[in-house]
Amino acid sequence: MNNFAQVVVDGLMNGAIYGLVAAGLSLIWGVMDVINFAHGEFLMVGMYACYWLGHLAGVDPTVSWIATGAFLFLLSAVSYKAVVRRCIGKSAMAPLLATFGLSIFLKNFCLNRFTPNFKLLNNTALSGKTIDIFGAIAPVPQLVTALFSLVVLGALYYLIKKTRIGWAIQATAMDAEAAELMGIDTERVFALVFGLGGMCVGIAGGFMTGYLAVFPEVGTLFSLIAFVVVALGGFGSIPGALCAALLIGLVESFAGFYIAPVVKYVAVFALYLAVIMVRPKGLFGW
Repeated sequence: MNNFAQVVVDGLMNGAIYGLVAAGLSLIWGVMDVINFAHGEFLMVGMYACYWLGHLAGVDPTVSWIATGAFLFLLSAVSYKAVVRRCIGKSAMAPLLATFGLSIFLKNFCLNRFTPNFKLLNNTALSGKTIDIFGAIAPVPQLVTALFSLVVLGALYYLIKKTRIGWAIQATAMDAEAAELMGIDTERVFALVFGLGGMCVGIAGGFMTGYLAVFPEVGTLFSLIAFVVVALGGFGSIPGALCAALLIGLVESFAGFYIAPVVKYVAVFALYLAVIMVRPKGLFGW
């Protein structure tokens, strides 16, 4: 029974974190119809920013996530203005290749400046602490990250559904030309959406630095899982991204424990293919 509870708790914690990482990608994809290949690299940049704040200034990840979230919002908005905006309205491959080039630039910049070595913050406020949940041992850093991910997702969902800015985002996602005719500045909406996507991974990366090592390739796996979550949950759907992420987290955890760790991602991608074959638009979507 304890093993089962442990697997469930681990899967839900990982799933909540995947949900926050994927939410920004889902929003960008659903509103702008742009595949942001640099999403994982933005997460990596956020983790590096949090690491250096902790290493040089002694700022704990429980506080520095505010700075990393704000920094990634600005970096993403600037990246949109400088790179992605020039590709909107052109061939479908243009923004894909532009964000792919941006991902290569960010990864190699960090590789050049910070080396490929793993960097880990030690003696953070939550490190080494655990809590018992129905017989399962939950590391406090991961648990706090998962719970705060749910809080951020709830705030993002409220922004989209209950505010004028969110209504403008939804209108732009449904029909950008009609939204412009109604007086919505779609250019500003696109910049805001790209910034929000970066902010989500900046916050996630800020918390994750408290228990994960930072290196230039750290965002690659999270980026891949985020793409699966978005396609599985439905483009542009925050609840869909969360449900898909929790499902993927549980499948990953159960397959890794009850079958073998080496097949856990095989199970995740098999689930993705099964759902997409039945419902190509994903579980939810606009």
